[in-house]
Amino acid sequence: MYNRQRGTSPTAEFDHTLIWITGFLLGLGLVMVYSASIAISEAGKNTGHQATYYLTRHAVFLLISVVLGVVSFQVPTKRWQQWAPYLFLSGLVLLILVLIPGLGHEVNGARRWLQLAVFNLQPSELMKVFAVIYAADYTVRKTAFMSNIRKGFLPMFGVMFLAGALLLKEPDFGALAVITVIAMGILFLGGMNWKIFAVLIVLLAVSFCLLIVFSPYRMQRVVGFMDPWSDPYGKGYQLSHALIAFGRGEWFGVGLGGSVEKLFYLPEAHTDFLLAVIAEELGFIGVITVIGMFILIVYRAFLIGRKAALQERYFAALVAQGIGLWIGVQALINMGVNMGVLPTKGLTLPLLSFGGSAIVTTCLAISILLRIDWENRQITRGFTV
Repeated sequence: MYNRQRGTSPTAEFDHTLIWITGFLLGLGLVMVYSASIAISEAGKNTGHQATYYLTRHAVFLLISVVLGVVSFQVPTKRWQQWAPYLFLSGLVLLILVLIPGLGHEVNGARRWLQLAVFNLQPSELMKVFAVIYAADYTVRKTAFMSNIRKGFLPMFGVMFLAGALLLKEPDFGALAVITVIAMGILFLGGMNWKIFAVLIVLLAVSFCLLIVFSPYRMQRVVGFMDPWSDPYGKGYQLSHALIAFGRGEWFGVGLGGSVEKLFYLPEAHTDFLLAVIAEELGFIGVITVIGMFILIVYRAFLIGRKAALQERYFAALVAQGIGLWIGVQALINMGVNMGVLPTKGLTLPLLSFGGSAIVTTCLAISILLRIDWENRQITRGFTV
């Protein structure tokens, strides 16, 4: 059906490229999570020895994500701006709750989850989308002070330092790195003086290095990353098997379901190291396709943000570009870890890896991005939003 007044199809009001890319990655993720988890599902007592245990849970999370995405799409961008401080505050509260014994659920020495009735909530994942919204709102409100460290940067630094301290307490260094990139990226895009930004980047780099040097387990990860083959059964175990998976995949892979590394050799094959399984089963072509899809998501996010900025909708512009930064940087870190160019870090591959909180929050972010694009199109057509 066509709008006779404007002569345009209602379907033209959506970014179909972004929708199809997201759908493709979610579908591929569902298939690959099933493929990567069959062996551990059948062998695990906590899974009831059911081969479809992770597949079923992942499918449920996808359904929840789609429903939440449809609902959140109805929320105007200006409403997210009004809620920004309260969302960030609620994120801080959740980060505090997860550290309280009896409330926070500990796995492998990390206390990152809140046990709810039907699933475990990971507050650090929610904090990523809250950080995007809050940083965008803060930057818009403080535009006049972006060249002033005391009035422009220090207040933002204070709240982000608090969030960072809580994340390190869990510990979740990966989430801290992503949220730091989000905050700094949005401040820079919002007009922060480039000289101040350069100094801050140097200080942040030094701070991250110190966090690694003075943390034995992080230092071990860096040492294992530098030469995984020196201790292939210890510090370099995960990386060495990920590299083996990449090597076995060659150009076109060994075929869907044919991975050997997922058979109890590669830990976290369905979460952090899903790309290694994709590389083994679908080969270089599969990996380069996934990389291309993420590049397109980042490109669309920045394009949507640019259109919003041209319409002087600066909060919407910064949120769109912040979402692009978040998804792009997290995907880059995960891929770098899988390929052995970055130290091992517990970050999932957005839209693909198993993980309820990660899937839900990333789909929420994509929904907000689609809403911003929809509003751009409505304003272009002469309507108010």
